Amino acid sequence: MSEKKFDLVVIGTGPGGYVCAIRASQLGMSVAVVEKRTGGGKVNHGGTCLNVGCIPSKALLHASEKFAQTANGLAEMGIQVPAPQLDLALMQTYKDKGVKGNVDGIDYLFKKNKVTVFAGTATITAQNVVEVMGEAGDKTQVRAKNIVIATGSDAASLPGIEIDEKQVVTSTGALALDKVPEHLVIIGGGVIGLELGSVWRRLGAKVTVIEFLDQILPGMDKDIVKQFARSRKKQGFTFKLSSKVLSAQKTGGGRKVQFENVKTGKRDEIDADVVLVAIGRVPVTKGLGLAALGVAKDNRGRIDVNEHFETGVPGIFAIGDVIKGPMLAHKAEEEGVALAEHLAGQQPHINYDLIPGVVYTQPEVATVGRTQEQLETEGIKVKVGKFPFMANGRARVSHSTEGFVKLLADAQTDRVLGVHIIGNNASEMIHEAAVLMEFGGSAEDLARTCHAHPTLSEAIKEAALDVDKRAVHI
Repeated sequence: MSEKKFDLVVIGTGPGGYVCAIRASQLGMSVAVVEKRTGGGKVNHGGTCLNVGCIPSKALLHASEKFAQTANGLAEMGIQVPAPQLDLALMQTYKDKGVKGNVDGIDYLFKKNKVTVFAGTATITAQNVVEVMGEAGDKTQVRAKNIVIATGSDAASLPGIEIDEKQVVTSTGALALDKVPEHLVIIGGGVIGLELGSVWRRLGAKVTVIEFLDQILPGMDKDIVKQFARSRKKQGFTFKLSSKVLSAQKTGGGRKVQFENVKTGKRDEIDADVVLVAIGRVPVTKGLGLAALGVAKDNRGRIDVNEHFETGVPGIFAIGDVIKGPMLAHKAEEEGVALAEHLAGQQPHINYDLIPGVVYTQPEVATVGRTQEQLETEGIKVKVGKFPFMANGRARVSHSTEGFVKLLADAQTDRVLGVHIIGNNASEMIHEAAVLMEFGGSAEDLARTCHAHPTLSEAIKEAALDVDKRAVHI
C-alpha cells in the first residue's frame, strides 16, 4: 500500500469540497482530494450539484423555457416561427455538454492550484489517516494533519416505494429521461420537484404534485407561495395538498399512485408513467468509518460539528450537506472557504441568516432573510413594502409582469430583515438585498440608491419606498 502525506485532505469534490481544497491551497497548504465519482475514464468532480443537480437542471430549465417561449411567446412580438419540434436526445446532449464543461473546469482548477486528486472511495481509518480504495482494488493511504468530510447528500426515499430510476425516479433519473412522460407525478412540493416538474410540463407532460403539507414550498413567505401556486396552476400543474403517498404499484405501462388526504382520510389514486420522488435529501456518510472513530451524528444523520466545523475528533472536520443547515451549494462553498481560512489562522465569518434561496422556475423565486411569518412569531414588528412587476416599465415591455417584490423592515429601526421576490430574473436581483442586509442597511438606504432605468431592479427600490407608502409608480 502506497502512502502520501499532506496538510489537508478533503473527501468529496462537490461545491463545498473543491472550494475548500482550492482556498486551502491558495493559503499555502499541501492539499489532496478524494473523489469516487468517475466516468469516461476520468474523475468527475463537482458532486451532485455539477453532475446530477444544480447545473444539469438549470440547463434543462433554460432549454425547456426557450422551447415554451418559441411555442407560445414570440408571435405577439411579431416573430412568426413554425411550431417547434422537440429533439429530446439533442437537448440531453446540450445538457451533458454543459455539465462536462463545468466538471472539466474543476479539474483545471485543481491542476492550477496544485491539488492532488485521488480517485476512489475513502475511509477514515485513524485520526489523521484516509484509506482510498481504487476501482481496481488498489489502496492508497493518505496522511494529513486535517481531514474534511464534504461528501454531500443523496435523494431521500419513501418506505415501500422502490426507486428504479426509470419509472420511479429521483432527481437523477428525472434529468435523464429519454422521452417526455405523458403524466409525471411528483411526490413532494419542494424546490427540486417543482423545478423538474416545470421542465417536463413545458415539454408537454401532464404534471401532478402530491405534497404532505398544506402548502408547496414549505418555509417560504406565504404571499410568495400563494402567487407561485397560482402561477404553477396557470401553467398546468395540479396539486394534491395535505396528502400522503401510500404506494406506487406497477401497472401495465407505468405506476398507479395511491394517496390519502391526511385531514379527511379519503383515499384516491392516479395513473402515471413516471413518478418522481422529491421529498428532500439525506447526508451521505456511509462507509467513512465515523462510528469507529467516535464521530457523532444527530437524529437526522448529520455530523455534529462546532462553530469551526470540527467534529468531536480533533483534526476531522465536516462541511456542506453532511452538517446542519440548508442543503445548498452556495452554503457549502461558504463553509469550505471559512474552514480553509480558519485552518490558516484567519477569522472568517458566515452569516447564516443571509443565505439566499432560489427556485429557478419561470417566474423565479428568490428570498433572503426572514419571512413575515417568522418575524411575527418572534414578536418583531415590521413595515411591509410591496411592488408589482406589472408597474415596472422594463417588465411591461418584456412581457414579464408576473410577480412582485416584498420587503420587510423593522418598524422601529427601518433595518431590512427580509426580501422576497417572485418574478423574472429574481435569482440575479436578490443579491442587492443580501449585500444591503449584510451591512445592516435600511429601507431608506435602498430607497435613496439610484437604480438604472429601465431595469427590473427598480422594483426593489420601489418596494423600499413603499415601506413608507411613497412608491412613485403605483
